[in-house]
Amino acid sequence: MIHQYRLGGYNIVIDVCSGAIHVVDEVAYDIISLFESNSKDDILSKIAEKYADRADISTDDISECYDQVCSLKEQGKLFAPDTFASMAGKLKEKTAGVVKALCLHVAHTCNLNCAYCFASQGKYHGDRAVMSFEVGKQAFDYLIKNSGTRRNLEVDFFGGEPLMNFDVVKQLVAYARQIEKEHNKNFRFTLTTNGLLIDDDVIDFANKEMSNVVLSLDGRKEIHDRYRVDYSGKGSWDRIVPKFQQLVEARGGKNYYMRGTFTHRNPDFLNDIKQMLDLGFNELSMEPVVCAPGDPAELTEEDLPIVLDQYEKLAELMLERNKQEKPFTFYHYMIDLTGGPCIYKRISGCGSGTEYMAVTPWGDLYPCHQFVGDEKFRLGDVWTGVTNTEIQGEFAACNVYAHEECKDCWARLYCSGGCAANAYHSTGSVTGVYEYGCKLFKKRMECAIMVEIAKALGTE
Repeated sequence: MIHQYRLGGYNIVIDVCSGAIHVVDEVAYDIISLFESNSKDDILSKIAEKYADRADISTDDISECYDQVCSLKEQGKLFAPDTFASMAGKLKEKTAGVVKALCLHVAHTCNLNCAYCFASQGKYHGDRAVMSFEVGKQAFDYLIKNSGTRRNLEVDFFGGEPLMNFDVVKQLVAYARQIEKEHNKNFRFTLTTNGLLIDDDVIDFANKEMSNVVLSLDGRKEIHDRYRVDYSGKGSWDRIVPKFQQLVEARGGKNYYMRGTFTHRNPDFLNDIKQMLDLGFNELSMEPVVCAPGDPAELTEEDLPIVLDQYEKLAELMLERNKQEKPFTFYHYMIDLTGGPCIYKRISGCGSGTEYMAVTPWGDLYPCHQFVGDEKFRLGDVWTGVTNTEIQGEFAACNVYAHEECKDCWARLYCSGGCAANAYHSTGSVTGVYEYGCKLFKKRMECAIMVEIAKALGTE
C-alpha cells in the first residue's frame, strides 16, 4: 500500500508497510500512481501522452523511470505487502502484567473553571478530593511491584491542578528517590500545571526533579481568557504568563511543553502558536479540544478546512524559522524518519489499561485519565491490583488491527490505531474510530514528513 501527496513543493510517496519514504519527480509520481492497476505498456503509453509536449522528457526517460520503480518494488521499498497482522497483540502478550507508567491524580480539584474541561473542572464528575501521601505511596509500591524487570518508570503528576497538593507531590518524589535504587528502578516525573500556583519553590523543585513540565496556555490572551477563567470568571493569562516565562528561563528553555487547546472559537490556532513564540516559548503543542458533542467549543465540519490549512501553514512557519536559525518544536511534528518506534510498538497501540494507568485520589485504577469517573472502566485499585480483567482484556486486544477502518489507512503505522478514549467517546467502543481526529492526524503526519524531508535535503 502506498500514499502519495504533494506538499511544500515535493512529490512524496510513502510505502506504508516498509516505512520507506520517497521524494520523486513528477514522472515517477505519475508512474507509481498507475503502477498497480495498469500494465507496463498502458503506463508507458499514458505517461508518454501526458508529457508529449515536454522536450526534456523522452520515451527512454519514461521507460528508465518505470524500471526504477520496478527495482524499488523488488527491493521491498514500494508496494511492500502487509506482513504485520499476525504480530498484532504479540507485544502486549510478551509484556502482560508489566506496568511502566502511572498518571497520579493528586488533585481532583482545580483553581480554574475552564469551560471546555473534559475533567469537569478537575472533579471528573465526582467529588473534589486530593490524594494522601499514603495512597500515593501505595501507588508507587504497586508500580514497582508490577514493573517486572523494566528499569525506567514514569509518573505524571496530574489533576485537576496538582500544585494544589504540592506538599504531597514533594513527599512522593522523595519517597520514590528513597526506594528506586533499592529496586533498581529509575523514575522520570512529569508535572502538568495551569501555572497559577507557580512560585520560586515550585520552580526550584521542578528543575531538580521533573524531567518534563507541561504548561497550559491557549496562546492569544483573548482566546485563553475566554475559557481558562477562575471561579469569579476572570481570565488567567496575565497571571500565568510571567510565571511560565520565569520557569522556562530557569529550565534553560528545555524539557517543557506549552500545551494549548484550540476550539471552535480559534480554528486559526497558528495565531496562538505565533503568540507563544513571541512570548519566548519554543516547545509547543496545540491540541484539538475534547468535549461532548454539541458543546459550543466543539470543532465542526466547517472548521475542518481551516484547521487543515493551519497545519500546512505551521509547517511552512517551522521551515522559515529554521532558515532564520530560530527553530521551535511542535509536539505533533516530532517524527524520526530514520528510526522511530519498532514495529511491535507501532501496531500495538498506546498501552492504556495495560502498561499505563491512571490513579485517582482514592487509589482506584483506570485505563487512562480520560476514563476516570466512568465506573465501568474502573480496573481495580493500587492495593489489590487489577480485578476487572474483562475490561483490561478489551484494552489488551486494542491494537491497530482491531480497528476495522484502520486496515486500509495509510497512516495506521504512525497512529497505531489512535486514542482509545477518543474512539470510545465518539463511537461507544475503544476499537471504534474518531473520524474527525483521524483527518487531523493524517494531515499532521503529511506535514511532519514534509518538514523532515526539507530538513534532510537542506532545502528548508
